[in-house]
Amino acid sequence: MARPLAVITGASAGLGVVFARKLAPDYDLLLIARRKERMESLAAGLSAQYGCSASILPSDLTSEADLAAVAERIAAEPRLALLVNNAGFGARGLFWESPLETQQQMHSLHVLATLRLTHVALASMVPRNTGAVINVASVAAFWQRSGSVSYGATKAWIATFTEGLWLELKSIGSAVRVQALCPGFTYTEFHDTLMIDRKKIAPSSMWLAPELVVDESLKALGSGKLFVVPGWRYRALVGLISVLPIWLRLALEAAGSAKNPRWNDL
Repeated sequence: MARPLAVITGASAGLGVVFARKLAPDYDLLLIARRKERMESLAAGLSAQYGCSASILPSDLTSEADLAAVAERIAAEPRLALLVNNAGFGARGLFWESPLETQQQMHSLHVLATLRLTHVALASMVPRNTGAVINVASVAAFWQRSGSVSYGATKAWIATFTEGLWLELKSIGSAVRVQALCPGFTYTEFHDTLMIDRKKIAPSSMWLAPELVVDESLKALGSGKLFVVPGWRYRALVGLISVLPIWLRLALEAAGSAKNPRWNDL
């Protein structure tokens, strides 16, 4: 019997790799990212270990042509059961001092790619009344700071977008599930790419293992939980932020931003 298919973007590193490893025992995989060699190695290893079919589609999702090709590929997959919109990146510096191209690429990847791939996935899943979409947001969706304006804004969009989809699916009684995964600081290449010293931005107790993040995501998917915030410390933090009056939240955000307005001394 053919396995269901899981599609994972950002599948060459970090959470994308962990999602692939966790899903390989039960799903065939379509891995999407820019780094072809990494995905080839991952796909070969997972196929050998779990007997799954793991194919790759090297793509830059900030490219309109590549995004269109990926959407077309997903639309043609009759066994599509899970889409993980995981691809993303961060940037440092004040918004107006950062290259406009970097800001536009972040919005293209986090917003437009998530929108387009979710649209094509749900167009396949909803008529079949089966499947799920995991959109990787962040605790940054609930808390802004200077030096990462577009990151926080686009992750907030992902969270709000996914909430709206959850409501629409619930309103028609659909069995299709959507999830906004909102991790905090996680041990991946994300901060290495930004050349940020982890020790300067958070104590070790606030750093999450990527395996824990993915395990909590997949566990919650079965129950249809909308917002998944891995780690009890982050759940407590998000819970507190949600009940603060706006003036107090803004004051705390401003105080935190004043310490490192550009993130350049981290």
